[in-house]
Amino acid sequence: MPKDGEYEDDGTWIWISISSGSRLVISHVIGKRSQESADKLVGKTAKCLKSLPLFVTDGLNFYRISLLKQYGRVQTFPRTGKRGRPKLPKLIASELLRYAQVIKHRAEGILTKVKKNIFSIDIDPKMISTSYIEWLNLTCRQDNNRISRKTIGFSKSRDELDHQMILYFANFNYCRPHRALKYKAEDGKMKLSCPAKHANLIDNIWDLRELLTFPYYKTQTN
Repeated sequence: MPKDGEYEDDGTWIWISISSGSRLVISHVIGKRSQESADKLVGKTAKCLKSLPLFVTDGLNFYRISLLKQYGRVQTFPRTGKRGRPKLPKLIASELLRYAQVIKHRAEGILTKVKKNIFSIDIDPKMISTSYIEWLNLTCRQDNNRISRKTIGFSKSRDELDHQMILYFANFNYCRPHRALKYKAEDGKMKLSCPAKHANLIDNIWDLRELLTFPYYKTQTN
């Protein structure tokens, strides 16, 4: 893996956090592949959560540091009275934080090994996966020419890309049925749900008119 700050592509990246259970896109950040972008994503995600879930990321170290900043605490050490510099305070993870990494090793473009790093106790290894976010990344590229690879339609403005992705993810969450989110309706038939409905944020799949006319400014925030 490259060292922090050394990448083949230091351009603009789309950082995304999702709920694996509902496929709900929780937050996103448009920015460089840097600690600052990771901090923004974790901070924005934390504001949307009522409790601490299991966090799973790839092996990029920025995520681990951001989670420590967001959910860690500073441990101080008493002076010993001995000569020399006192032990410096240390940032340690909260006992409630559960975090794991999935690191994929490739050789000549072929996946050769998958390693799971677990940083907390009481985590079922079967729950450690990044497949949902990887599928979402692929879906985004297929749907959106602004972020398609090797095209002339890529977005030239970071702000405009951000605005476009806000609308895209809103439509994805509230209006777009998901084949993996099936449920049995009152009439006994199987129907598809959208991420926001599956997460109990709404009671029906919205159409685009409902999405664009929803009075979001009246929504109470905690």
